[in-house]
Amino acid sequence: MAIVRTEKLSKVYNPDTVPVHALRDVSIEINEGEFTAVRGPSGSGKTTLLNMIGGLDKPTSGNVFISGQEISKMKDSKRIDFRLQNIGFVFQHYNLIPVFTARENVSFIMLLQKRNKKEIQQRADELLEQVGLGDRKDARPVQLSGGQQQRVAVARALASEPKFILADEPTANLDTESAMNLLDIMERMNREQNVTFVFSTHDQRVIDRARRVITMVDGAIHKDEIQHADEKEEA
Repeated sequence: MAIVRTEKLSKVYNPDTVPVHALRDVSIEINEGEFTAVRGPSGSGKTTLLNMIGGLDKPTSGNVFISGQEISKMKDSKRIDFRLQNIGFVFQHYNLIPVFTARENVSFIMLLQKRNKKEIQQRADELLEQVGLGDRKDARPVQLSGGQQQRVAVARALASEPKFILADEPTANLDTESAMNLLDIMERMNREQNVTFVFSTHDQRVIDRARRVITMVDGAIHKDEIQHADEKEEA
């Protein structure tokens, strides 16, 4: 069973004034363990697609299924809870809480999940070690570089043990070295822990690493290609 499945997904903004067709009948499936990039120019619909898959917005028509559960027609409160338990997010601008330390930022989602305090601290520390920030767990975002902040964001996205992670332009604000380090970490987690990643990106550095590339044009899927097909199995 696919982790993510969309059926004829469409989104129209401003339908009563000047309609903008952000998505047009998009049907895709994402399976467990994929490392997939959704590419396209600005306005192609890639971020809108991720927002629909992540339950951050509702489609105008069509359906979104996560592990067989339809989320597109859930009530807002149920969809928010489902998102909390099942989906991890990494954003372009990090979205860390400025007054929290790295450990507290990673812990926050688990606090919302009402996990055991000891378990929360242990998992937060383990995740920060995995992203190479074990020695910066008490640092606040202002004390971290952009690349380090995005690594905290990746650790936070993993904290809830989600079914998959949606990463919207995660390298857009990073220099080459920071971007490559971040991609190395995410590739390793994908390869060793089978973490599923779906990227929205126009960054060739991300596209080159992806094993599947979905190209969007004017709200529709233009191409859906497999690349580096055997890389994970050989690693």
